[in-house]
Amino acid sequence: MLLSKQQVITCDDILLSLCDSVTDVLSTATGDKISYTPMIQKINNTTLRPDIGTFVLFTGTFSGMVVLNFPKETAMELYTCYMKLMGLSDSDLATNYTSEEVSNTLGELLNQMVGNFTAKVSTTLNGRIHQSQPKMLALPHQVEININMTLDHPEVSRITFFTNGGNVFYLELAMDHTEFKLARELTPAERPLTPEEIMAEAGLV
Repeated sequence: MLLSKQQVITCDDILLSLCDSVTDVLSTATGDKISYTPMIQKINNTTLRPDIGTFVLFTGTFSGMVVLNFPKETAMELYTCYMKLMGLSDSDLATNYTSEEVSNTLGELLNQMVGNFTAKVSTTLNGRIHQSQPKMLALPHQVEININMTLDHPEVSRITFFTNGGNVFYLELAMDHTEFKLARELTPAERPLTPEEIMAEAGLV
């Protein structure tokens, strides 16, 4: 997300930058390729869906909310790959997506994704974003929960992600409609941390 005087950065550009953070962090954490569809779906509100719904709020240069919904097969694939890469054996792994270990792992990964994203915002837009602690729920199939934050002119989008094992998960971003234009030369900012550096700082490698 590079900004020139002729360029306008929109909500969609910010969403795609977030998607790149998701793929970078998860691909590094699991050792497998994570990708996303080239299509952005515009939706009316953000929703926590089965089997695991997670969300994090952010405020600062712009405000919004990130929601990630994981079917149980996807949650277990990401958890298993991540923990095996950390050196755990099969016998040490949780076997059910409702396990607290699975939720904690996905919460930590979400924290890393948003942290990587906010670092990029700081570098490319000279902005500052503060994030809340990730929240998550294991949901039965018949339950969906709409969640919203107070936004003046909300823009809500959804993108589908694919794991190396052929499973899917979904990212939703709600934020105020906004545009960024370069008014003067940007002051150089420190580069964002790589996924590997984020994991090292967290003592995970």
